Amino acid sequence: MKDKLLNRFLTYVKTNTQADDRSTTYPSSTVQIEFAKKLVDECIQMGLHDVALDENGYVFATLPSNIQKEVPTIGFIAHMDTIPDYPGNNVKPQIIENYQGGDISLNPEVALTPSQFSVLNGLIGETLITTDGTTILGGDDKAGIAEILTAMEYLFAHPEIPHGPIRIGFTPDEEIGHGVDYFDVQKFNADFAYTIDGCALGEIQCENFNAASATIEVKGLSVHPGSAKGKMKNALTIACEFQNALPTNEVPECTEGHEGFYHLHGFEGHLENAKLYYILRDHDKAKFNTQKETILTIAESLNKKYGSDTVSVQITDSYYNMKEVIDKYPEVMDLAEKAFAKAGITPVHEPIRGGTDGARLSFMGLPCPNIFTGAYNCHGKFEFTVVSHMELAVKAILAICELGSELEK
Repeated sequence: MKDKLLNRFLTYVKTNTQADDRSTTYPSSTVQIEFAKKLVDECIQMGLHDVALDENGYVFATLPSNIQKEVPTIGFIAHMDTIPDYPGNNVKPQIIENYQGGDISLNPEVALTPSQFSVLNGLIGETLITTDGTTILGGDDKAGIAEILTAMEYLFAHPEIPHGPIRIGFTPDEEIGHGVDYFDVQKFNADFAYTIDGCALGEIQCENFNAASATIEVKGLSVHPGSAKGKMKNALTIACEFQNALPTNEVPECTEGHEGFYHLHGFEGHLENAKLYYILRDHDKAKFNTQKETILTIAESLNKKYGSDTVSVQITDSYYNMKEVIDKYPEVMDLAEKAFAKAGITPVHEPIRGGTDGARLSFMGLPCPNIFTGAYNCHGKFEFTVVSHMELAVKAILAICELGSELEK
């Protein structure tokens, strides 16, 4: 199983599937469709049933039940795309066998170090897969895809393992917030599912941020600086004033756990027009709503100071905390807990400081917690995976399938 998992993963990460957040198409990039076609071929060759790639880039397939009893249909979902704002093509994975601690040279100029990433201190003796320091690796979420398909292949090879009907789904554009825009929950036809899109060993997550994006536009007035007194309205300065009015410590670099934040991730413009781009995050719905109110209140204050049309705000909700839904289906988390125990995995209950396709799917009628993949430091050149942790993710999937055969429909 290890060799097949590793070969699958190394093949996947060398395939570019970068999403494009400036695109108006769906999926946002043709490379995702090309990868989806390869996954379809692999699913067919494996012997999965009902293999389909639809016009929106979703890959669905079925592993039929091998028992007579009617049990719930369980789904496993992972996304195909990688982030748009960091190189995801020409990935050259490096295998570090029997890691003995210390710095890992990714290239002559870049090193993966325990002083910066303390998780490495607990990985002595492990086999790691790293980048070459110039791209992401793509473990988020090609590790999840490799683990799901390796588990399905294993079940084919071991028909003595009982399981009910299993549905798998691979989605595009998760990294730009559109992963399930056209996901047909009815067509997927699972009673519940799990996204295989977490990180550290043992993560089993049923809560995530409530999330919104906010665009702040500031309109100024250009006047020659030599005669600007009482006339000029500098959009850049007002935009800085807006940013400075937000809570200083409620930013990603100062928060952890359940703490929310305002994240300024884009700032552009000139004297007459400026834009600030934020994401707002909080696990608590009331605090999340307060964040949006704070944005509007600051804009209102600046409009009173500089003129009613100076600052405009557009806030768009992205997704909500799936715990609100998952709590209504305790059997879904209970199954995963029992599966982890069967596989010898200690559950780690950490809130997701982000979101998954499962967050939106849960509100679309498909309860969908998140499970680890064994990928670490995602979304940058220091990303790596731990091969034994990836193997354990496969074993967790297998245990869920087997224990699912004991459930009542």
